Amino acid sequence: MKCFSIDLDGTLLNSEHEITEANLIAINELQDMGHEVILNTGRAYGDVIKINGLQNLEIPIFCVNGSVLFSAKRELLYEATISIETYKELFPILKELGVGILVYTNYGGFPSTLPPLHKKSKEELNTLFEEFNYDAILEQDQLKIYKLIALTHHDELEKVDEVKKALGKFAISMASSFPNNVEITSNEAHKGKALLRYQKMMNLDFEEIIAFGDGGNDLAMFEVASTSVAMANAPLNVQDKADIITKSNDEDGFAYAVRHLLNLKEAAVK
Repeated sequence: MKCFSIDLDGTLLNSEHEITEANLIAINELQDMGHEVILNTGRAYGDVIKINGLQNLEIPIFCVNGSVLFSAKRELLYEATISIETYKELFPILKELGVGILVYTNYGGFPSTLPPLHKKSKEELNTLFEEFNYDAILEQDQLKIYKLIALTHHDELEKVDEVKKALGKFAISMASSFPNNVEITSNEAHKGKALLRYQKMMNLDFEEIIAFGDGGNDLAMFEVASTSVAMANAPLNVQDKADIITKSNDEDGFAYAVRHLLNLKEAAVK
């Protein structure tokens, strides 16, 4: 069987963060043909299952950049966490750099997860991060930390490189799902490693891995894929790493690429 590993935001979802009928049909067709279809996202599980159209799909979901893996039956298969000790070292560095900080945990995201923040103003974001009591996070019983996101404003993108440089000494994974963030996870959390881990755990033999993405955190999928597909809306550095460029996420680019790939035709090859 082939494995189709699909990012969500900017890839399967359009700019309104919705999945279209054409993309849903393409997923169902792939499953009907006996292929493994996996959602491989930086989102937390709770933000994935809120999406209309996905609730009824029986499909594995890899969340938080490969930190948390769920089976098609919604069984928890694997977790990779950032240790509390490492978190305590990372947090003050991020604070000093003046970036917004999101903390993804087994209790949810604090002060939020990323999707609800997309339409907030600079002032609203500043207030959110300045007023939140981060000390309360560590008071949670049996706390598990899956991911930190360092979030900058679009007029302060230089801070992205500053964060990556400042945290370079730590044994962590860093990737950017959008140009203005840095997603920080365990070294074991990686969209590509998650695919290989799942294949081994489930005793599957993927004859081919086809990965679809648009962001820097999708390059980890591209590394292990037989065929990598970037969206037309992806940054050039992501497109340059892909084997195929499809249409944008607002043009059903996933469905378009799937039909060309399955028919063994060239789909907008670079």
